[in-house]
Amino acid sequence: MRTIGLIGGLSWQSTQTYYHIINKEINQRMGKNHSASILMYSFDFELIERLQNRSDWDTLNEMMLKAAVILGQAGADCLLICSNTMHECADHLERNLNIPLIHIADSVGEYLVRINTSRAGLVGTRFLMESATYSARLREKFNINTTMPDQKSIELINEIIYSELVKGKIRQESRNQVLKIIENMIHEGIEAIILGCTEIPLLIHQEHCSIPVIDTTSIHALSAVNFSLAR
Repeated sequence: MRTIGLIGGLSWQSTQTYYHIINKEINQRMGKNHSASILMYSFDFELIERLQNRSDWDTLNEMMLKAAVILGQAGADCLLICSNTMHECADHLERNLNIPLIHIADSVGEYLVRINTSRAGLVGTRFLMESATYSARLREKFNINTTMPDQKSIELINEIIYSELVKGKIRQESRNQVLKIIENMIHEGIEAIILGCTEIPLLIHQEHCSIPVIDTTSIHALSAVNFSLAR
């Protein structure tokens, strides 16, 4: 078993989901009392959010790289950024590390190809949806086109994420609002919906939608398990 390095606290709500999924899957595959070999660096999310709101990605790049280097020196064999939004820093990490970064968009792209989907809706934080980084990687590496909601919907989803989901608050009213946005995107012809925020799967599940729901947290975590157990 290879050691998985998690850059977490982005927020802690999704980080605990990564930890749970990875350990549960390792135990299911290996049996007995096996659990995952994991190293974690967990940020104070308040500081991360402040820097996001200032668009200070240079500082965030260096903070993320410092965490990654610490994990690598401690013995991590791969790295995961436990956040869709913070993959804005992924290119910087990939250029400066000597251990592999398992990119969440690659995990999602590979999954969409397997289910023969080439046009997907994308919902997530304002930072993710206003940046071309994530959608460009899906398009260039996997020929998957992404559709995003209108600006008003982007702001609403962002507010739900930062004022509720990162604190573990699940409200039916918020679920209904996000589902209405997804329904509007379905009318525009999307074939699947990417939950491009690692907290949104706390709110939206497959039973809520008529099209495939792409739980990026689970897909990313399972990619780490595959890497850890690969021969």
